[in-house]
Amino acid sequence: MKKTIVVLLFMASLGLFSVLVAGEVYVSPHGSDRNAGTKEAPYLTLNRAIKQAREWRRLNRPEAAGGICICLEDGVYAQSAPLFIRPEDSGTPDSPTLIRAVENAHPVISGGVAVTGWKKGCDDPRIAKELRSKIWVAKAPSFGNRIVETRQMLVDGNKAQRAAQFPDGVMERMIDFNPEEQTITIPASQIGNLPNARQLEMIVHQRWAIAILRVKSIDVRGEQAVIRFHEPESHLEFAHPWPQPVIGGEKGNSSFCLTNALELLDQPGEWFQEYPSGTIYYYPRSEEDMETAEVIVPALETLMIVDGTLERPVRHIQVEGITFAHTSWMRPSYQGHVTLQGGFPLLDAYKLHEPGLPEKAELENQAWIARPETAIRVRGTEHLTFSRCRFRHLASTGLDYEWAISSSGIENCVFSDIGGTGILIGAFPDEGFETHVPFIPPEERNLCTDITIKNNLITDVTNEDWGCVGIGAGYVSGIDISHNEVCHLNYSGICVGWGWTSLESGMKNNRIEANYVHHFARRLYDAGGLYTLSNQPGSVMRNNRIEHLEEAPYATNDRAFYIYLDEATDGYTIENNWCPTERFDSNRPGNRNVWKNNGPQVTESIKNKAGRIKPEYVQSDTEPIAVSGCAKSGAIETCEVCMSIDK
Repeated sequence: MKKTIVVLLFMASLGLFSVLVAGEVYVSPHGSDRNAGTKEAPYLTLNRAIKQAREWRRLNRPEAAGGICICLEDGVYAQSAPLFIRPEDSGTPDSPTLIRAVENAHPVISGGVAVTGWKKGCDDPRIAKELRSKIWVAKAPSFGNRIVETRQMLVDGNKAQRAAQFPDGVMERMIDFNPEEQTITIPASQIGNLPNARQLEMIVHQRWAIAILRVKSIDVRGEQAVIRFHEPESHLEFAHPWPQPVIGGEKGNSSFCLTNALELLDQPGEWFQEYPSGTIYYYPRSEEDMETAEVIVPALETLMIVDGTLERPVRHIQVEGITFAHTSWMRPSYQGHVTLQGGFPLLDAYKLHEPGLPEKAELENQAWIARPETAIRVRGTEHLTFSRCRFRHLASTGLDYEWAISSSGIENCVFSDIGGTGILIGAFPDEGFETHVPFIPPEERNLCTDITIKNNLITDVTNEDWGCVGIGAGYVSGIDISHNEVCHLNYSGICVGWGWTSLESGMKNNRIEANYVHHFARRLYDAGGLYTLSNQPGSVMRNNRIEHLEEAPYATNDRAFYIYLDEATDGYTIENNWCPTERFDSNRPGNRNVWKNNGPQVTESIKNKAGRIKPEYVQSDTEPIAVSGCAKSGAIETCEVCMSIDK
């Protein structure tokens, strides 16, 4: 095994320090796992390289004495299963493990597979006759011994739209929402030839969330159509009170969209997959050549799992300069998707006939949630940092620091084209834990503490589940969210806190500072550019810049704010946050919040320092893309950098 001594300077969660690396392991898409893992004879898979580093540490080999660098050459690393990093892979302060791209390389860890063999033309009568010659058809690829079932598809790096009844981006409004009958009534004019569409889904706009409901039956009654849905989502949608659609709101009834039927395939850029055959139908955009196009569908929901415990955490690992791409999100296809808030799906929820819990006398509903699926899952770690990485084309959460994580960071990364939340941190107690009960773990180490989220660009996230957020933190302590740019969101920007409670829960000393949040609340409301929940003593929200609050076209009222202290927020000092108007709100706040100098009067120097602090450049598949442009101009309506970063 080749031994080299190299001095590497790399970013750890607490700052910069020098590391003497004794062992190097090389990986290349053109390598072989039978090779020696040297630069001249690299391994093929990252799994094999991680195992080599693990063995060096287990055997106390000299290669591990000054640190280990796993070096990824340029190219795509297609995964057949999630990468698994465990306590045995831990480094030490003097001998960390660095997983990084080699100089000028842009390795991609991918959960996708290619769709090939496209043929032009389709004679299926469900497609309008004049369009059949324009439709291209292909068989779904296999993954293992099964065909890939998917809800996402990319054509030449651009996300295709599942066939939907969404003319000009406008949703139709429902006529009635009936919890007793578990039905939604819509105009019959929206039905057309859909009653026999077996895979039809309805997307329902409900205040600060959406629901995705699989249609069970359609009963056309004159000018109205009554729709019923499959279980379990039917029960959840009609039993839980928050949120539900609005009938008779300030601006009318809540809206809906029908999707996922071949009958709806009528616009360039739309696609549909038939079940159980797996056949994929696509209506290409004018610039796409399906004989040469690269078409990718994701086969994995998770690309990497970093899994430690309180007793044996994963320690001292840094991931640097790597792209994570192409993950799926299949929950809605199997069980629908009804959420409480922030993209957290409900397991059960209902309204209490007699309000009250011991922890909250006025509580009038209960809810139990699950954690959303995620591309990168991290648990039980210390000193873990992702830096200069790129997360894109991911269908649910991008990166999730779940629990028992400390002294770690996410810095100088780009998150783009994410279906759910970009970055999720901390406990959002799930499964059997009722979500309104304050979460007080038996050991404080269960909380996520001392985590730095700094200098990241998070753009075009929440594009599948509109109710997710840019950065979401639950039960956390000592979190530093600073100098990030968070933009082009369907709901809220940066959200900290959970539980809707004024009681002590371990949340404290959190910082939201010098971030730039813009172009948010594009589709939902009850949103905040900066949003908080519950009691968080010693926390600050300062020197941020928030603008371009967009009025959701389907909202039934105007409840969206630059800063929103939602239920029981307490312990915050809110000062020197710039926004074009003083559009703020508080919902049953505590009495220890302090407001100082927020609004358009905040000085230009504070306003202009918000956002990323260094101009970073991130390499795309074909050319470098500057990702520092958003903060350059104060009043841009269309940010070319943000809107093109996912290409």
